[in-house]
Amino acid sequence: MIEAARSMGASDFDVIFRVMLVEARTSLVTGATIALGTILGYSAMAGTVGGGGLGDIAVRYGYYRYQTDVMVVTVLLIIILFQIFQTIGMKIAQKVEKRK
Repeated sequence: MIEAARSMGASDFDVIFRVMLVEARTSLVTGATIALGTILGYSAMAGTVGGGGLGDIAVRYGYYRYQTDVMVVTVLLIIILFQIFQTIGMKIAQKVEKRK
């Protein structure tokens, strides 16, 4: 694709933005979705050791105070958030996919 664009007189700018980024768009969206899910998981794990966030709420108010309902709700909220982010990201990746 790059050689074809070059042979038609495309500049470096055109090659980068009209060929390379267009070809890599699906992979970039998929990678961003995976990174977002990983960050959500890491933030929940950091919360269990005092880093704040949903993991901290689950441990502090659910586990330490023996309020199982709070712990279950926060864990379910983390799972639901992860599934929402994953579903939206994959739908966007399917939408921008050229090879169908």
